[in-house]
Amino acid sequence: MDGTVIALLAATLVVAAVDWWAVATDRRRVEYVAKPLTMVVLIAAALALDPVDGTARTWFVVALVLSLAGDVFLMLPRDLFVPGLASFLLGHVAYIVGLWILGTSRSGLAAGVAIIVVALPLLGQRILQAVRAGDEPELTVPVSAYMLVISVMVISAGASGSAVALAGAVSFYVSDALIAWTRFIQPLAWGRVAVMVTYHAAQIALVASLL
Repeated sequence: MDGTVIALLAATLVVAAVDWWAVATDRRRVEYVAKPLTMVVLIAAALALDPVDGTARTWFVVALVLSLAGDVFLMLPRDLFVPGLASFLLGHVAYIVGLWILGTSRSGLAAGVAIIVVALPLLGQRILQAVRAGDEPELTVPVSAYMLVISVMVISAGASGSAVALAGAVSFYVSDALIAWTRFIQPLAWGRVAVMVTYHAAQIALVASLL
């Protein structure tokens, strides 16, 4: 790993920390800058590193750009939940393609499947029940589709054989579960901060899995 990549990853962490502080202290103007900037710097890091596979890196960059779009949609004052959901869903599809290019591991695949087998009954079922019974039942289908795709992404991360990728995918799953829990079930103390910390940790880990 050369100095440029190290500097960009360090800068990503610094800007991400600023975003966490902005979210925790409700400084929206700072958040509007720091949240997208975190992803911009991370994209630069992904482009600068020497990946184990160039094609996988291309798909990861596509996923990061789509995630950036999703960040912007979810950050804006207007309720753009569905466009944000769609952006992240497509981003997960890009990650899935890239992760399978990285390689395949039977034991890793089994680990990914095991995680989802546990997570879906504990979190997924409860969230979908809340969506159907709540004020936005029309979101049941898009939320179900998203849940399916991110579950496949976690399994794909396990199948890649990279423990770092799997950790990143699981962190992404947790972040999205926190968003859904807050929106459809009940707000959580420090929930928005936890969402951003787990989200940024996920994206950084997924990029690091390219090394």
